[in-house]
Amino acid sequence: MLIQAVTPLVTNPVTIFLVVLGIMLLVPLLLQRLKIPYVIGLILAGMAVGPYGFNILARDMSFEVFGQVGILYLMFLAGLEIDMFHLQKNMSKGLTFGLLTFFVPLVIGLGAAVAFLGLDVLGGMLVASMFASHTLLAYPIVSRFGLTKSPPVVIAVAGTIVAVMGSLIVLAAVAGVCREGEFRVTETLRLLLYLTAFCLLTIYVYPRLTRWFFKRYIDRVSQFIYILSMVFLAAVAAQRLGIEGVFGSFFAGLVLNRFVPAKSPLMTRLEFVGNAIFIPYFLIGVGMMINVGVITRGWGTLYVAGVMSVVAMTSKWLAAWFTQRIFRLKALDRSMLYQLSNAHTAVALAVVTIGYNMALFSEEILNGTIVMILVTCTVSSLGVERASKRLRMLDMSSEAEEEIEKGGRRPPHTLITVSNPITSPQLVDLALLMQGNDTRGSKLYALHVRSDNSPSSRAIGRNSLDVAEKAAAVVDASLIPLERFDVNVVSGVLNTIAERDITEVIIGLHRRTNVIDSFFGSKIEQLVKSTPKMVVITRCFIPVNTVTRIVVAVPAKSQYETGFRRWVEALGSLARELGCRIIFHCADQTWQLVRAVLMAGRYDVRAEHQKMNDWDDFVMMANSVLDDDLFVVVTARRTSVSFDSDMDALPDFMQRYFSRNNLVVIYPEQTGVDPDMETMSRAMLADFETPPTPLWLKVRALLRRLTGY
Repeated sequence: MLIQAVTPLVTNPVTIFLVVLGIMLLVPLLLQRLKIPYVIGLILAGMAVGPYGFNILARDMSFEVFGQVGILYLMFLAGLEIDMFHLQKNMSKGLTFGLLTFFVPLVIGLGAAVAFLGLDVLGGMLVASMFASHTLLAYPIVSRFGLTKSPPVVIAVAGTIVAVMGSLIVLAAVAGVCREGEFRVTETLRLLLYLTAFCLLTIYVYPRLTRWFFKRYIDRVSQFIYILSMVFLAAVAAQRLGIEGVFGSFFAGLVLNRFVPAKSPLMTRLEFVGNAIFIPYFLIGVGMMINVGVITRGWGTLYVAGVMSVVAMTSKWLAAWFTQRIFRLKALDRSMLYQLSNAHTAVALAVVTIGYNMALFSEEILNGTIVMILVTCTVSSLGVERASKRLRMLDMSSEAEEEIEKGGRRPPHTLITVSNPITSPQLVDLALLMQGNDTRGSKLYALHVRSDNSPSSRAIGRNSLDVAEKAAAVVDASLIPLERFDVNVVSGVLNTIAERDITEVIIGLHRRTNVIDSFFGSKIEQLVKSTPKMVVITRCFIPVNTVTRIVVAVPAKSQYETGFRRWVEALGSLARELGCRIIFHCADQTWQLVRAVLMAGRYDVRAEHQKMNDWDDFVMMANSVLDDDLFVVVTARRTSVSFDSDMDALPDFMQRYFSRNNLVVIYPEQTGVDPDMETMSRAMLADFETPPTPLWLKVRALLRRLTGY
């Protein structure tokens, strides 16, 4: 395990970094042809260039720093990419799997260590804690396939934290016995107390501080640095309290989850930096620590390595099998659970190093651990790659079936009207967040209409479109810029709707320039009257990713409109991406149909209902909508089924009582009555059952009241 003292071939810092970049570039390209997971390739490349290979690079401080940062970043991304609804939905399964994947290897490992490796109970417990822990080494493979929200992946991630924390508690207990000569319960209770205090403090402080920072500093570079600072602050704080840093970074990712939507530029930057630099550096560093030469040091090392590898993999498989049997999961889910929890790296190295320094382990155990790490990492990466492909194929098949059930509904073509470069990014972000589940065939346009050919007008229009195009490109979305010369803005938008087959328009709410100006303005009012397409009018004083709730006011009979399904899907997508609650104020009949659409689309959001039978109840909402809420008003045109005469006073009412609230007003597509909507919704509701509220949800609601999160 000790690194050789021979001087490496490359010592220049710039050349070292160049070699590492070359490995990161060439190895995935080469192994892609051989159909080998690039995770294995980077580990093998680290073995080849490291001190135990051709000794091209030394495992110097740069690999120590980037390697530690890489494992923390890996766990942070795991927490950040988890869909909170799916985590809450699978929490009991995750905790059960975590306990099983900890206790089953612990018990089997202790017996095997005493029976086959000749260790005493203390040393056996230390080896067993090594088997009980695991590292999500193959998580980047799952992320590349877009399966981070898949139930088995969520269960495996939740179980990882339980297993790692349990292993660290065992490690601390064994170390305490070696130092003090006895086991002290107070030390374990102290660690649990610190863990509880850390979690509560993080839940209370991080959301408030993040919301305050994002409201005042919209620069995306500053937000990126802030997120990284908070992650590593949590990791350092956890380490100071005696908790593993990976737990701190993972928990920070969970808490910051709702402020970093999946379709946001900030998420794109965070994933890019991690997958391009930190995580590959960590994998190469792991490979540099593996010494394959220990295999040639006699049959004793091979025997120990074989026993450790068999016990580690068998016990993890049994834990996954028990979980499958308890919750009646599919065989593919069990395979994903097993392979994600099969790799042993970070905690195993820490345990074996501590045990060797305390003279609990022999050199054969040390060398056997190195071989076990190589075997489990290889099997885990290959298994996750295979399971991910099969799981992705099943998801694609179900998506195809859903497309057939939709009856070939036309994908949305969204038009964003931009007038200045300041508000363009916010409009693009909102449009991307409201796109929905399936973006195949959908198109996104940005339009600037000018009524004169002056150089200043052309410059403003070109600049606005450039900013909008860049905002979409950051999240790998395709946006088509359109610049149009027309008589006025309304004519330009209407002509574009007809020419490009637009299904919905997103436009920013104008600013009132004088006292007699109306709330919507003459342009928006004329646009709504002139087109039956869905029109979304927005005004946000804070970044959309900092809203705490989405409060929706829905008129009666809106379920009979032809555009009902689309605006429900848009709000469901928005709530899912923001990770916040959405509260529908509507009639009971409308709520049943709203819920049916959300269930059929599998949006999996925390949707709630409050009864609102008429617009008199709408007046009372002025006291319940908070400054950090996003207030959505679904209204109607005069000729539509859901129109009520009280809606004529809606603009004045919103100007009087909601002038400082974040606001979205939706005019749904209204081209007639959809009499089949109620029948279709009943059929959809028959396929779903509302599960009872579990105990942990009640506990979470209590914590939310106490902490305000």
